Amino acid sequence: MSEPLHETHLVVNGVPHTVAVPARRLLSDCLRHDLGLTGTHVGCEHGVCGACTVLIDGRPMRSCLLFAVGVDGAEITTVEGCRSAGGGLGPVQQAFQDCHGLQCGFCTPGFVTTITAYLREHPDPTEEQARQAIGGNLCRCTGYQNIVASVLRAAEILKAEGSGEPQGGAPVNREGSGEPQRGAPVDQDEAAR
Repeated sequence: MSEPLHETHLVVNGVPHTVAVPARRLLSDCLRHDLGLTGTHVGCEHGVCGACTVLIDGRPMRSCLLFAVGVDGAEITTVEGCRSAGGGLGPVQQAFQDCHGLQCGFCTPGFVTTITAYLREHPDPTEEQARQAIGGNLCRCTGYQNIVASVLRAAEILKAEGSGEPQGGAPVNREGSGEPQRGAPVDQDEAAR
């Protein structure tokens, strides 16, 4: 017997999507498996590491703690949506490249979305404020020095661009047909193999 599916409407990176998902489908799984947006990483699955952070109506939230049906109608920005309008690296992504703010890269999407939201409200952070801004995201590789430098560099890039605010990037459409997408329940035993 299969679980009942619930039609859920999401606007992800500026593109409207309709998905049919079980009530218990996590937003992180919906983004990755149903919409094919694999930039959102799943680390701890307990909301501690921050790798799964996405922006929901502009605010950073842990997608591994939210059910997709619970954000019906929301505007969601993933790391894919943090790029420039022309499709290249966005200011925060460019800063990570400039400052060598990543090593293995697993935690980077969560940092990029968190910093994008932070700089919208705090366009000129001090080093201490930058450290506090990333305090909810974990990185096991870098020691955070270059990530802090990336926050400060992203603020500089935004000032130089004159906007002072990170913009959403070009829409990412993985849907194709425009028809409602059916989300198949993920078998956790099979996913672990």
